[in-house]
Amino acid sequence: MYLIDRFWISITYVLSCLTPSPFKGIGRVEQAPFLASSGSGPLHHHNGPIFKPPGGRLRGPGSEFTCEYPQMVGWSFCSTPENRACWLRNDETGAEYNITTDYEDINQTPIGITRNYVIDLTDDEINADGLAFPEGKIYNKTYPGPWIQACWGDTVTIIVKNHLAYNGTTVHWHGIRQWLSMNMDGVNGITQCPIAPGDSFNYTWKAMQYGSSWYHSHYSVQYADGAVGPMTLHGPSSAPYDEAKLPIVMTDWGHNSAFEAVQTSLEFPSIVLNGRGNITRYNNSMPAQLPVPTPYTITFERAKRYLLRLINTSFEATFVFSIDNHVLQIVGSDFVPIHPYFNKSVLIGIGQRYHVIVEADPINSTEENFWIRTWLANCFRFDQSQASPGYEQIGILRYGSSEAFPNTNPWEDVALSCSDETYTSLIPILPWTVGSPSNNQSSDVGQNFTVQGKSAPTFFPLAFFSLGGNHNPLRIDWENPTFLNLNNAGPWNPLWVVFPENYTSTDWIHLHGHDFAILQQIEGVKFPDQLNLKLDNPPRRDVVLLPTNGYVVIAFKTDNPGTWLVHCHIANHVALGLAVQIMERQQSAAALWPPGSPAINAATDVCSNWSKWWGNCNNWWPGDGSTCQFGSDNASPDSGV
Repeated sequence: MYLIDRFWISITYVLSCLTPSPFKGIGRVEQAPFLASSGSGPLHHHNGPIFKPPGGRLRGPGSEFTCEYPQMVGWSFCSTPENRACWLRNDETGAEYNITTDYEDINQTPIGITRNYVIDLTDDEINADGLAFPEGKIYNKTYPGPWIQACWGDTVTIIVKNHLAYNGTTVHWHGIRQWLSMNMDGVNGITQCPIAPGDSFNYTWKAMQYGSSWYHSHYSVQYADGAVGPMTLHGPSSAPYDEAKLPIVMTDWGHNSAFEAVQTSLEFPSIVLNGRGNITRYNNSMPAQLPVPTPYTITFERAKRYLLRLINTSFEATFVFSIDNHVLQIVGSDFVPIHPYFNKSVLIGIGQRYHVIVEADPINSTEENFWIRTWLANCFRFDQSQASPGYEQIGILRYGSSEAFPNTNPWEDVALSCSDETYTSLIPILPWTVGSPSNNQSSDVGQNFTVQGKSAPTFFPLAFFSLGGNHNPLRIDWENPTFLNLNNAGPWNPLWVVFPENYTSTDWIHLHGHDFAILQQIEGVKFPDQLNLKLDNPPRRDVVLLPTNGYVVIAFKTDNPGTWLVHCHIANHVALGLAVQIMERQQSAAALWPPGSPAINAATDVCSNWSKWWGNCNNWWPGDGSTCQFGSDNASPDSGV
């Protein structure tokens, strides 16, 4: 009976992904606090476990968030402060969903509930650091946007409503596997048309993974104007802890729109942590013109262990995160649980996330207040000549009620080199073993790999080269997404840069729809010189740093049909076309979404609404018809993604 229930739940989920949203039109939906409503119907009687996950709460005081598994009768929540590796345990058989469960296998995914969210994207002025940013585009009137929470195994539905005056939008759920739901990946011109002002789109996806990430606009560089928010999928952890804190979102920040900054640079740049910064710290010649927000503060109790969720949502900055007198225990990279290791700092590239555990026991200090620092790594365009001493002092860790600024000193040996966390440190808990290349030519890019002991064995390797060489920049068509062309039998438009499982290029690389194995990551070497692939449980994540003048070789399982964007996550780089599409198993994708299917019809409706809006040049910024003289070729002004 349990397996039959799983089968029908899986079928229901796939059908929900293919069903268009019933919502059309717009209307303000206030959500304060931002609480997801659960699904309803006969499947949602509560005979299974209901519990508050560690760190699962809303922004409001005293509010709670609960995990619910109504169909999992006979199971219990098994996570404890001393054993966070366990999540659910069968009371009779002892079977567990835990840190060793294969979270990429739908048949090994817990059966949760449906979480329903609504987010509204609006134009708003933002004061993040004491200097007004009038070009803000934010979710639900907050920056960062509201914290989206779900539990391992939940189905998540988010209705996105576009209230912007001059921009379309889409929302990408960064790092989400999107298994058999490529159409929910949220990339305009690839998986859908942009959502026109006044329109909406219903996203539905399965929380097969657990950990922390972020959601952001994938309409060109719009996310850097404020359209970002944190996201947590509650689940197990590879090390014990007592309490989890709210996600910590770090970013560089400018005061001109990112659409302008990609052509020039960020104006009066600064650094903000969870939406709070101080313009005078990074720009010592720029006085604050508005009230400066108080630094973001977290509070510890001594002798407890705290889980911190670190997320980099930058336009172009790589950060090195540290806390004075506190060592970080790193337990997760992106959505991948890893064997814990200790370090005084952690480098976080754009789009990367880390779960770290901090013990509330300051080393060699009796202070009550400590600086949280977000150093700029040596791979950015900021002019540091304007920076004040201590510009990186962006947050405060407190042990008491004192409101004084800390007097603590930074760790002396924090490395600021632009290099990923040590390759040998990122050891996944759930191992992958990648077999020999099918063609036995390890220097050949484009080969197939097999994975031992898996039911879906095919891996596809990609080599990402450093900047330079030949590159055909991507430029998508906003009105004709790849998703509506899965039956294409001829050559692809060269501007779309569609690779039928082939290779591409460079920098902070993000592959949608997959975790990938990092088979080699080497600096200062031209591919394929010194090729030496690690096939036994290599590091695994969804964003990787391309080393300076070097290369990265990754492999991913070709078990998720669809077209997947691979791109640099430096905003101005992807705007200039540093991206490609990986067309994975096109025939399977075309069979999943044939013409006339609900998903294709829903995508067609969004495209129709976009075409009507985009077809009237008076809608384009600045809204007075002055841009009509430039005409339209039905494409974006930059890469578009």
